[in-house]
Amino acid sequence: MKAHSKRYSESEKNLDRNKQYQLKEAISVIKKMIPPKFDGSVDLHFNLNVDTKKSDQMVRGTVVLPHGTGKKIRVAVFCKGEHERQAKEAKADLVGGQELIDKVAGGFMDFDCAIATPDMMKDLSKLGKVLGPRGLMPSPKTGTVTNDITKAIEDVRKGKVEFRVDKQGGIHLSVGKVSFEADKLYDNASKVIEALNESKPASIKGKFVRTLSICASMNPGLRLVI
Repeated sequence: MKAHSKRYSESEKNLDRNKQYQLKEAISVIKKMIPPKFDGSVDLHFNLNVDTKKSDQMVRGTVVLPHGTGKKIRVAVFCKGEHERQAKEAKADLVGGQELIDKVAGGFMDFDCAIATPDMMKDLSKLGKVLGPRGLMPSPKTGTVTNDITKAIEDVRKGKVEFRVDKQGGIHLSVGKVSFEADKLYDNASKVIEALNESKPASIKGKFVRTLSICASMNPGLRLVI
């Protein structure tokens, strides 16, 4: 087993491994930890009581972080005609139709969010095996398949992020940067937890979230009270 760094070990002294923390207290502990030499992210890790083999339990949704993500989101928009002009005016990083689809099919993946107009979805579906596993496939459910390209781009820029359960029943989502003030991290994390709880499938009886933890990049995690 690989030994932790001295910095990690020092940070670990600030927490109680046997304790479940309230969110605000956990963030306070994280802010006291020794950060790495870069502005790392603060992430929430959910383990859900779902059966991912059942389509009605595939939890997915979006949430707008009140204080944004703290990082520049590279937006790709798959569209043509008048929508291309709108996307460029809204300062999308990549804009195109079939030529952009071909570029992605060839291995180009230098973007964090994909938006598409409905008329592009037939051709874009060919990239399902490429975009799907990365959580980048546009979907009407998350507002990323739309004719209102300008609003979709604005929402992403304001801090709209998508969450989606993985095959192990987990959801992992960044709620900001370590450099964020504690109250901003708290606001963002609270919003994510609220949105996740609201996405509970009707078919789930009893506890929805099995475990929840929060951690900063390259530092130990803290279990949260559910």
